[in-house]
Amino acid sequence: MGTILEIQDARYRYPHGPEALKGVSIRIRQGSKVALVGPNGAGKSTLFQLFNGMIRPDSGSVLFAGTPIEYTAKALRELRRSVGLVFQNPDIQIIAPTVYQDVAFGPVNLGLARDAVDRAVRSALSAVGLAGYERRPPHHLSGGEKKRVAIAGILAMEPDVLVFDEPTSSLDPASSEEIMDLLDELSTGGRTIIISTHDVELAYRWADHVILMEQGMVLARGSPEEVFSDHSLLRAARLKPPWILDLYHELVARSIVEGRAPPKSVLEFTDRIEQHVHGHAPRRGEAEAMGTVYICNADTVSGDELRLLFEEGHVDHIGAMGSRAKEFANRELILLDFTYGVIDKCILKSLIGENSLIITSGGMIEHVHRRISEYSAESGRDLAAVTVPEAGALRPAGRIADCD
Repeated sequence: MGTILEIQDARYRYPHGPEALKGVSIRIRQGSKVALVGPNGAGKSTLFQLFNGMIRPDSGSVLFAGTPIEYTAKALRELRRSVGLVFQNPDIQIIAPTVYQDVAFGPVNLGLARDAVDRAVRSALSAVGLAGYERRPPHHLSGGEKKRVAIAGILAMEPDVLVFDEPTSSLDPASSEEIMDLLDELSTGGRTIIISTHDVELAYRWADHVILMEQGMVLARGSPEEVFSDHSLLRAARLKPPWILDLYHELVARSIVEGRAPPKSVLEFTDRIEQHVHGHAPRRGEAEAMGTVYICNADTVSGDELRLLFEEGHVDHIGAMGSRAKEFANRELILLDFTYGVIDKCILKSLIGENSLIITSGGMIEHVHRRISEYSAESGRDLAAVTVPEAGALRPAGRIADCD
């Protein structure tokens, strides 16, 4: 993938204030998940405003898709259609009296026809799990729902890049995880997702590239494992390492696990410890004792068919990935065991012989299959991932047939 956004030696000083950016140069690859990490005042929010032309650097350049940004009204309008910025506080972004009107604001200003605006609004609200909220006043919504409205307002313009300033700020833990799950869902469609955060735990497990900032400068860039393993850099940025890395390095120092590339998840960590305990990597012949991960499409399977699946004892755990899947589970009164980190949690259950069902939709179905296939290849364990057939195709008894 090529570079979608680039900042070249950018400097910016607020009027009568300090220099917020001091010669920053970064590149963002198309389709990547990038976390800008640093304490308050590091320059993250200022940098984000450069991305879609809200402010202009005092010196240096900003390029989108290899072309320098022009600061004319027409050029900025096109740029903001391609690079959508979701602010930390949704209340400053939501301006209309109803959800529908707020989400429609961007498409209307792009000059779309009325039916095209309607399609864009309904598609965006469905994507963020707010179908049916069209007539609601935004000020009656929860903090997480307001955040979703703000995201829908940007999605309605179909941007290539989504930029989120502190996406989990002021949200409770469950709402925070749901927002990050939504960002994962959006990234599977090929969009570039950029977030700012001072939460190293979130950045470590979510991003595939990290840019560490402090006092308007870039201290480091690279994979989360590389950046967060450098304790001197983290001290300079006034941050602490993710707990999983701290624990990993302590176990390496005690020769309990091998000092290879640090694990990014509980699943990877568990595998390392198992290898140390058993003295070898898992073998292919161990697959018989493993559970199955069933995958169903929330858009094509009915609640009655899934309840039949549960009653027959095929499933021990249920998870949902994506807004439509969670809407479906809520509507069908299906109690969920997992609502975030779903794939890894289901894999962990498979490794102890328990079956799981992942409810999802769209491109996330392929994403689940790919992730399980990749894990099987990397770990040497043959995990079974079975797609639940479309509505009407389940047999009343017996195992579910794989329709892939």
